[in-house]
Amino acid sequence: MMCCGKSTVGRLLAPRLGLPFIDLDREIEARVGPLLPFMQREGEEAFRSVESELLAAFAVAPASVIATGGGTPIAPENLALLRSSGTMVWIDVAFETLMPRIERAGGDRPLLFGLKGDALRERVADLLAQRTQAYSQAAVRV
Repeated sequence: MMCCGKSTVGRLLAPRLGLPFIDLDREIEARVGPLLPFMQREGEEAFRSVESELLAAFAVAPASVIATGGGTPIAPENLALLRSSGTMVWIDVAFETLMPRIERAGGDRPLLFGLKGDALRERVADLLAQRTQAYSQAAVRV
C-alpha cells in the first residue's frame, strides 16, 4: 500500500542481499514524467500499462529488489509475474498508521488527489480493502 515503506525497506534490503534496487514508481516517472500530471492527462489505465511493461522488464534476471507501486499486484498478470520471479514481501501496515503518513505526503498521490478529511479516509480505506485481498494471495507478510 502507498506510504507503507516499500521504497525505504527496499533501499535498505537490496545492499544486504547484494542486489540492485529498483523503485518502480521512479522508473515510471523517468519514462512519463511526474505521475500526477501524467495520470490526469492520460488516465489510470495508461499508467497501469506503463507500470506492467516496466515490471515485466525488471522482474527478470539478474535478480533485484523491486519496490512496486501499491496497485501493481492488482493486475492478474503482474501478480503472476511477481509470484514467478521471486519472493513477494507484503509490508502490512495498519490503516491507523498509514493515514498520518498519507496525510503528510500531501497531494502527490494521484489516486488521492484533491481529497481531504473524511473523503480521503474513505478512499484510503477502500483502496486498502481492495488491495489487501491481492496482497494476501502471493506475499510473505511482514
